[in-house]
Amino acid sequence: MTIPFDPTLAAFRFGVGLGPSAPGPASVQAMIASLSGPDLAAERYPIAGMEETDPSMAEFRFAAAARRAARGTPEVEELRKKEGEFRQAMNVTRRNDHLRTIARAVTTDDGLRERLTLFWADHFAVRAKTFAFRSMIAPYVTDAIRPHVVGRFSDMVVAATLHPAMLHYLDQWVSVGPNSTVGQKRGFGLNENLARELLELHLFGADGPFTQRDVTELAELLTGVTYDFRQGFAYRTDRAEPGAEVVMGRRYSAEADLQTVKSALVDLATRPEVADHIASKLVVHFVSDLPDPTLVASLAGVFRETGGDLLAVTQAMVSHPAAWIVHRSKVRRPDLFVMASLRALGVDGDDILNMRPADYRDWMVRPLQVMGQPYQAPSGPDGWPEDAESWITPQGLAGRINWAMGAPRVMVDPLPDPRDFVQTALGPEAPAEVTFAASSAETRSEGIGLVLTSPAFQRI
Repeated sequence: MTIPFDPTLAAFRFGVGLGPSAPGPASVQAMIASLSGPDLAAERYPIAGMEETDPSMAEFRFAAAARRAARGTPEVEELRKKEGEFRQAMNVTRRNDHLRTIARAVTTDDGLRERLTLFWADHFAVRAKTFAFRSMIAPYVTDAIRPHVVGRFSDMVVAATLHPAMLHYLDQWVSVGPNSTVGQKRGFGLNENLARELLELHLFGADGPFTQRDVTELAELLTGVTYDFRQGFAYRTDRAEPGAEVVMGRRYSAEADLQTVKSALVDLATRPEVADHIASKLVVHFVSDLPDPTLVASLAGVFRETGGDLLAVTQAMVSHPAAWIVHRSKVRRPDLFVMASLRALGVDGDDILNMRPADYRDWMVRPLQVMGQPYQAPSGPDGWPEDAESWITPQGLAGRINWAMGAPRVMVDPLPDPRDFVQTALGPEAPAEVTFAASSAETRSEGIGLVLTSPAFQRI
């Protein structure tokens, strides 16, 4: 099957854009070969998982608990200082993890892996509900998402669902079987948030083949799964609802244990109905808000045939002619806009890591918020919107323009000649009107800004 492969379109639609030394992938085969190989970007710019993150959330929580316990005593000031030091260190960790994420995207030769990681992290979206979890979101991606983007979907479902970040975000840590030992003793009850979002968002879609009874049964099956900063992740039989559960027609053992939970998650993740939901989401994210039915059907078929092999599904997507429609209707999310801009400017990854805290605040954190995508803070478990209208708003456009006109001169010295930059950023077939505007700009900064704010750069 012949596809109209184009390296510029590949870099825009399935990567993080073009750069001075990154003209775009040579072929679909090259894209898949990179994706199948070692994760070089993560090796160069490592982000620790939750167990290795320093300082740990437990250290901070213990420090906060000690300070509270010492109220009214001479030791409280020293303990307050210690808590503050942990708080500051956790903010530094969070900033550094963000900068490493950006550096990976800006310098990688494997842009498809970065895009897939962003997609799946959004599919299994989490956000911090307390300060203690703010520096644990990037580690969640390290633990539960990135290792599985070329693996099996069911493995990612298990890893994401049982990760402390997800358990805390969707309130699983407070869910207790009403008839369990703890439920009977303390009057605690069931929380269905995780079960509902798992079925509705992560697996089947809102119109999926499940009922409210399935949600409740799955929530009962998940009781016992919990996280506590003192003990870490645990399965507690004294919190688990006794008796067998039936979820979407399948009965699970009355014996309360973690393996039963994992088996149920794998069963659900490999049901044939999941394929259509995942295929549609992939096509909407990467290709068009109005997905081609033949492309969706092709991906869904591969998903079902392979039992959710995500490398095979991804290969099917980038190998299908319908994925290479020339019309670029998607709009880069703010984070991708910033990453692609820095990539086009040829910013060095180490320079990103060494960014001054004030520049990070002024040119990363605040602009993303103005553009409508505050860092690690989606409005809900359904993640960031996909439609162009959600991003191309008056405030969002103003944020992009202000960033494009100001950030490049902070990040790069000297700025490239706009007449060269237009080809670097947009490829050899850059629109004539953008080329003319860039070459006619009064200053280099203005010329660069005109290229970055052009529809040709914004659209993927």
